[in-house]
Amino acid sequence: MVSRSYSNLLDLASGDIPNFGRTPRRLPRVMTVPGIISEFDDDNANSVTSDAPSSICVQRMIIVANQLPLRARRKPEGKSWCFSWDEDSLLLQLKDGLSEDLDIVYVGCLKVEVEPSEQDDVALDLLENFKCVPTFLPPELQSKFYHGFCKQQLWPLFHYMLPLSPDHGGRFDRSLWQAYVSANKIFADKVMEVINPEDDYVWVHDYHLMVLPTFLRKRFNRVKLGFFLHSPFPSSEIYRTLPVRDEILRALLNADLIGFHTFDYARHFLSCCSRMLGLDYQSKRGYIGLDYYGRTVGIKILPGGIHMAQLETVLNLSDTALRVGQLREEFKGKKILLGVDDMDIFKGISLKLLAMEQLLIQHPGWRGKVVLVQIANPARGRGKDVQEIQNETYLTTNRINETFGFPGYKPVVLIDRAVPLYERYAFYVIAECCVVNAVRDGMNLTPYEYVCCRQGCPDLDETLGLNSGIPKKSMLVVSEFIGCSPSLSGAIRVNPWNIEAVAEAINVALTIPVAEQQLRHEKHYRYVSTHDVNYWARSFEQDLARACGDYYNRRCWGIGFGLGFRVVSLGPNFRKLSIEHIVSAYKRTNRRAILLDYDGTMMPQTSIIKTPSGDVISVINSLCNDPKNVVFIVSGRGRQSLSEWFSPCHKLGIAAEHGYFTRWSKDSEWENTLPTTDFDWMKIAKPVMKLYTETTDGSAIEEKDSALVWHHQDADPDFGSCQAKELLDHLESVLANEPVEVKSGQHIVEVKPQGISKGLVAERLLSKMVERGKPPDFVMCIGDDRSDEDMFESIASAMAKQSMSSKAEVFACTVGQKPSKAKYYLEDTVEVMKMLRGLAVASDQEAKSLSSQVALESSL
Repeated sequence: MVSRSYSNLLDLASGDIPNFGRTPRRLPRVMTVPGIISEFDDDNANSVTSDAPSSICVQRMIIVANQLPLRARRKPEGKSWCFSWDEDSLLLQLKDGLSEDLDIVYVGCLKVEVEPSEQDDVALDLLENFKCVPTFLPPELQSKFYHGFCKQQLWPLFHYMLPLSPDHGGRFDRSLWQAYVSANKIFADKVMEVINPEDDYVWVHDYHLMVLPTFLRKRFNRVKLGFFLHSPFPSSEIYRTLPVRDEILRALLNADLIGFHTFDYARHFLSCCSRMLGLDYQSKRGYIGLDYYGRTVGIKILPGGIHMAQLETVLNLSDTALRVGQLREEFKGKKILLGVDDMDIFKGISLKLLAMEQLLIQHPGWRGKVVLVQIANPARGRGKDVQEIQNETYLTTNRINETFGFPGYKPVVLIDRAVPLYERYAFYVIAECCVVNAVRDGMNLTPYEYVCCRQGCPDLDETLGLNSGIPKKSMLVVSEFIGCSPSLSGAIRVNPWNIEAVAEAINVALTIPVAEQQLRHEKHYRYVSTHDVNYWARSFEQDLARACGDYYNRRCWGIGFGLGFRVVSLGPNFRKLSIEHIVSAYKRTNRRAILLDYDGTMMPQTSIIKTPSGDVISVINSLCNDPKNVVFIVSGRGRQSLSEWFSPCHKLGIAAEHGYFTRWSKDSEWENTLPTTDFDWMKIAKPVMKLYTETTDGSAIEEKDSALVWHHQDADPDFGSCQAKELLDHLESVLANEPVEVKSGQHIVEVKPQGISKGLVAERLLSKMVERGKPPDFVMCIGDDRSDEDMFESIASAMAKQSMSSKAEVFACTVGQKPSKAKYYLEDTVEVMKMLRGLAVASDQEAKSLSSQVALESSL
């Protein structure tokens, strides 16, 4: 049994989850919220932060990743394990950048397989000595989760490799997805065992755990949760091919802060949210945020960095200096090009070798003088693709060495073993140029390490007999498709697929004047040394705290099932409109003003048929026939359409074109708010809109009597939004001296006369009722977009001026949760109609009761 709390979350994987065997017992957890006791294990033990029950809370950061920052080996007797910190692990290095008073707990898997009988002892050892909580995945689940879904499906897809055929990339396999979800659930269970959700922060790392935020958010609605993706995020055209694309996007949006190494990766993610989920993002004072059911999900763009203190420590080792001396002697008289890459299909090792071959063909003078040292780290994945790239690498290396080598000279030195850190740094020190030729990569830190190693340190300079006063130099040839490329403005950027261009770039790097090499190096070193891993971790921690800052000023609750689960977060005075509450207020009041928007309020925005249904007409008539009611439709639509659609509603008031035209009933005349308006500005605005319509597929112009509207709802989301911003600027420029307003709305740009707004309609209606001696004691106003906010504001202003009864029941309601001046909300048009039907029923019942009473009195 995977977990006792697994129950109704298995359906999110769309299938039965296989039994992967036994998992170890849970670690205990203490009370999380005063007065609310969370689940206890039978032994009733305590949290990792204390030895005994205590009300003292220590703020912690729980760092969750696929692997713990530990090394493990069997002790000589083979009966127990020996663990030590993995100094190369980013998870361990980032600890130095976090606040000193922040306690760090790690949750993740070990790099070795531990027998079930040993797991409890190992877990206790790691918890006590390393503050690590190991996640033991059964072998079959581990294989399907990591080598299956992560490495065969997510990893290739995120690096732009589509499974066009069974032999090319991994086709989607539902059982592997189920294993991925199962593994993420087990990770979540481990976090739940140790978290104090009121105080702790959780920082989840990388694509292995992208659905983990949903499991944590489901259990703790207010959990303070950050996620950082260390791989590329593909464009929407690539990502949308993933069958579980929506599930993963929605799971990520359950985090409070999502981090990416580059703007490109963040832009692709935002584009996916826009195109697949219909979510828009906003940039405010330098911060990018997505509004997701009332929660603002922050987007962080933050390139990673290296651990400067560790690098300097390794450079100062005697082993490093000794190895540098050996390598300088070994490659004496030759210029060294260096590549350090994993044996991976995306690292471009074979393309780099072909570029080296092309260099020796195009520039024969380099033969015998230039050596490419390629360190190929062992592959992390496995499969046919890895085997093919290994075979190609060996064959290409042998061919180059046989063609251009001679006794005492090998153009390519391939090192396909695990290279100790000090030895790798020694290669950096002697290399004239570092070549990083990946065809697609996340935040590759090799160039950063190379720059810092070339800078060296005083002790190393003294050991090697170098003059520390001489400016250091280095050269970088980097692929355009790696995450660190934008940060290295002094590097020579290349398209790795263009072999001739890469060869020429290497030639330029080798022949560039020394003074320029020094300037480029100085620029790079200044950036790398100040944007290290400490800076990266500290910045993410600060932004996560900011993103979660207002949690306890808001009300949160969860909705949805499986991976569709999300948390609705609302301000303390913003609540869902209760039908029972408004019907009760409706029944006890006698002078009612009802203002209703149409599109997006009574008619869904996505509906192709825009005419009101019979149900809408029936409900409106029931409300209008109640003598206590004054009912108005307040819409941006033209008067002709509205008067035609609502012709059966004789007592309905209509405010068309945002209130420019108004009539109080079907039998009354249309009134113009600004009867003397000059519309010559339309001759200027219309040609501009027509230009943008011709260049934006899916856009259209709507002509009204008083306004022009440019719609882009059916256009490409990104291009339509971009064109709308350009059109807005263009129109504001050409209409600067005209008596009009240019405004953007939900998929529209509108030009209308100045002084016209829905707020003015609400103000005039309420004023007229007061003038007639019938100040309203019930006001209901419902709308869904920015133009309706003017009505909400006018009603609030009227209440403040006490132009209405001080005891008036006011229900300003927006459709859909969003920042609004309204105090209430309803989810969608379905809920709006349900509420209006409730009011209509109350009116009908009151009319019947009154009719019966009149009949009774007549009979008497």
